[in-house]
Parts: sequence; structure tokens; C-alpha cells
Amino acid sequence: MPYRWAADAAGLIAGYLLDAVIGDPRRFHPVAGYGTAAAALERRVYQPRRRAGALFTAVAVGAPALAGLAAARATRRVPAARFALTAAATWAVLGGRTLRAESLVMARHLEAGDLAAARGRLGHLCGRDPSALDEPELARATVESVAENTSDAVVAPLFWGALLGPAGLLGYRAANTLDAMVGHRSARYERFGTASARLDDLLNLAPSRLTGLLTVAVAPIGGGAPRETLRVWRRDRNDHPSPNAGQCESAMAGALGVRLGGRNVYSGRSETRPFLGDGPRPSAVHLRRAARISGAVGAVAVLLAAGAALVRSRVGSR
Repeated sequence: MPYRWAADAAGLIAGYLLDAVIGDPRRFHPVAGYGTAAAALERRVYQPRRRAGALFTAVAVGAPALAGLAAARATRRVPAARFALTAAATWAVLGGRTLRAESLVMARHLEAGDLAAARGRLGHLCGRDPSALDEPELARATVESVAENTSDAVVAPLFWGALLGPAGLLGYRAANTLDAMVGHRSARYERFGTASARLDDLLNLAPSRLTGLLTVAVAPIGGGAPRETLRVWRRDRNDHPSPNAGQCESAMAGALGVRLGGRNVYSGRSETRPFLGDGPRPSAVHLRRAARISGAVGAVAVLLAAGAALVRSRVGSR
């Protein structure tokens, strides 16, 4: 019935506002609980084979997606319940407020010259080894994480929520969580994590590019120029080894007028990324500007998501 999409549109906005005002719950976070359950499943099915990893991914993503689908079907004739369901699911899967807050915390540490505190805080944003990072490298890691996670934790969930309702919200967050757990290259997950990594790449193809375009549009909020941001995004977005991260990071580099990329160290494993953008390496001031851009991208994204859900309602009413 068409009104369920109107309920989804309102629920997406309400869930976004809950995240913006309240943020992530400090205890009993649903995503953390899901991660615990997924880790338990991994211990039971793990084998260093791609087939085992594909089975793990199918079950660990399929279960929450089907649960969201079942709940959506159960509430399809009760708009208030559908609204509450979508709002709760949206709040549970978004992480925009926390992302912006971490960027600002890092900015304060760097402004105070407290490198020890900044290095200790970096783990809240990414898995890089911070022990040898100076201020510009800590700022770079933060800007890159804010850029990528604006897509992963805000735009992409809203995108899939607009298309598929609660099933899209929960299924996407499950896939993205699995990628963080097993999708990285390591001796244990080289083969087992392939399916999770590929699924996450696939689900983020459209949202990451939308994030890049939205960053171009809102660049003035961070002191940038849309034309220059577009130039850098178009030039550098495909240089990154990830099919998606470069879309977000190059646009953020252009909006801030900084240069991202370089050598990253993860638990003794080193990767050298191509440079994105022109200008100096980032500093604390750029972290505050990146947080503003991330917030603006999220605000536009939720309006687009709500509009898409309303279009679904009009199409369904014909």
C-alpha cells in the first residue's frame, strides 16, 4: 500500500534527527550487539575459504535484512507503527553525530598540542597505527575517515532505506559492519573475507558517488568552492585503490583545499595511497571544516532520501 512509503519518508527524517540530537546510545548499541552475534557466527563457520566466507556473509546479512522485511510487512497497514519502525531503524544505523564529534575531539587535541591524546583517540575513527604520526598525519587520517564514513555511516544507509525501507537500512548496516570485521586483508581473512568486502563495495558504489557530488554542492559551508571541488573530484576520484573511498576523499580534499593520501600503517602492514587534492597537508582547522561539510552532506542526503520514498508512494498509488 502506498502510504507505507510516506511513513518511511517521515521515519527517515525522524531517525536522522534522533541521531543528530542524541547520537549513538552509550550502552547496548544495536550495531555493537549485531557485531557480537556476527563474531560468534564467524567462530562457528570459519574456514580459510571463500565459500565459507560467502556462507557467513549470506547468513549474517540475510538475517537482519529479512527481519527488517518481516517487520515492514507486519506494519504495512499501520502507518504509525511503520513510521516508528523506520525511525528506530534509521537511528540505530546512522552514525553522523558521533563521526562529527570525533572529528571535533581530534581538533581540540591537536590545537592543544596533545599528540598523545590525539594518537589515543585515532582508534575511534580508523585502524591505522598512530604511534609515529605527527599532527598533519593525524589530521589527514581524521579527514579521510570523516570523508569515507560520511558515506558509510550516513549517506549509504539513507540511500538504501529510501529504496528498500527497514530491510535496506538493516541489511546495509550489517554488510558494512561485516566489511569492517572481516573485509580487510590479513592472513586470516584473505579468502574468508572476500564476499563481505565485495558486497560492501557493491552496496556503496552509488552512495559514495552521491556523497562526492553532495560534497561538491555543500563545499562553501567548509570554506571551499564548488567549481574547484568538482575539478579535484573529477581528476582524482579514481586514483584511490578502493572503488568507493576515493569518491568521498577526493571531494573532501577539494572542498578543504588540502592534499590527502600517502603512507598508511595498519598493525605493521604498510600501504601507500596516491595523493588526492592540491595544497598543504591538513591541520586542526580542517577537521572542524570537515565536520561541517559532513553534517551538511547528511542533511541534504536525508531530504533526498525522504523525497525518494515519497516518489515511491506516488508511483505505488497509480
